[in-house]
Amino acid sequence: MPSGIIVKALSGYYYVQPDEPAGAGSVQCRARGIFKKKGISPLVGDHALYELTENGEGTVDEIKPRTTELIRPPIANVDQAVLVFSLTEPGLNLQLLDKFLVHTEQARLETVICLTKVDLLQDRESGELAGGMNLDAVRRLYESFGYRVIVTSKRTQEGLEAVRDALAGRISVFSGQSGVGKSSMLNAIVPGLKLETNEISAKLGRGKHTTRHVELFPLEAGGFVADTPGFSQLDFLELEPEQLSGCFAEFRGYSAGCKFRGCLHQQEPGCLVLQALDEGAIAPSRYKHYTAFLTEMKERKRRY
Repeated sequence: MPSGIIVKALSGYYYVQPDEPAGAGSVQCRARGIFKKKGISPLVGDHALYELTENGEGTVDEIKPRTTELIRPPIANVDQAVLVFSLTEPGLNLQLLDKFLVHTEQARLETVICLTKVDLLQDRESGELAGGMNLDAVRRLYESFGYRVIVTSKRTQEGLEAVRDALAGRISVFSGQSGVGKSSMLNAIVPGLKLETNEISAKLGRGKHTTRHVELFPLEAGGFVADTPGFSQLDFLELEPEQLSGCFAEFRGYSAGCKFRGCLHQQEPGCLVLQALDEGAIAPSRYKHYTAFLTEMKERKRRY
């Protein structure tokens, strides 16, 4: 039975890219009824066994075990997330970036931060972006947590080769705030790709959502990349307050030594995270975002 990877799911059909022969077009498939009976839905990124039917289509018969599974966006077997945020138009939103990082940390994905539209910065060296920081300070802050940060420009091609290198041989998901240039960057990286793009709304200060479904696109250097529907906000439905600090990379080494198990790093005595904050080892902006997310989570629990 042939095998392949599901590269698109749309209107009840699953499009399977065969493993062999290499370069073959995708096969339009339906899923067998057994999946529905078991409460299983095939996902984009699933490695599947399928059977060809007489009309040239196919049926998905079996899904191989998943290494990762995301709920939002619904995609399986992703190796890494590429978080795309613009430096301007719209301006860099570090609180939203940190919220995305919480979700990629929770999903245990390696994460690359891609900062776009550097050519539109009036002053690359000293211009303030967010929280009083310039581009170099933002880059150094997030690299200190272990994230790879790539600064890019579609117009000048700066950083695009570094993005291609980061994607090679992996299954990557592009995500981030709408209107920051995700689809434009993918069009520049993947030859022949013509994803729909929209200009930034002057009234709203953000772009329209141009991506309406999850789809994997093959890369020349091997691997796949997915453009996912843009998000203007994320929730914390899959996370408990006690788990939040574990999604802040620089908190983890300190929180393990806190006096109380389940320490929320607010006013608890013997909290090493608060001590590190006082000593300057944790950035005030990151702790501020942590407390904002914690408040959001507590309010959500009160509502439900």
